[in-house]
Amino acid sequence: MKRTDVPASWDEKTTLTTFLDYARATVHAKCEGLSDENARKAPLPGSPLTNIASLVNHLRWVEHWWFEVMYQGGEDVAPWTEEDPDGEMTIGLSLPLADILADYEATCERYRELIADRDLDSRCVRANRDGEHLTLRWVVGHMIEETSRHNGHLDLLREMADGVTGV
Repeated sequence: MKRTDVPASWDEKTTLTTFLDYARATVHAKCEGLSDENARKAPLPGSPLTNIASLVNHLRWVEHWWFEVMYQGGEDVAPWTEEDPDGEMTIGLSLPLADILADYEATCERYRELIADRDLDSRCVRANRDGEHLTLRWVVGHMIEETSRHNGHLDLLREMADGVTGV
């Protein structure tokens, strides 16, 4: 995936989706050349789930939640449960990083195609916890924020794992 933050056209939707794709591609860039062992290192005391593999898997399932479950009203098949509310992060500890990244990319591609012909003012089928049916514009904006925030975490974790910086 080419990583660029310059949209092909300057309309709002193209600009927003370009920024989302840039953040998504940055996740892959942060993981390039990283070993499975280093992807699972949890260097923060008391935070065994704070590692690169778990965070990338979390991002994959957050895409599922917002685009599939909330926006489309689809079934939530994510690995989180009442007993393990961080299930998407827990299973990230046992999967090869290459598989996690491939699943993440496939998920992103699916939702990239899903919203390509949708209006930013279209509403989520499901209401949020406040009873509001958010817009696709909000969902895309939230995913930019969520992915970018976790890219900051990935940046720090990558440096702590193997010293690589500046990606």
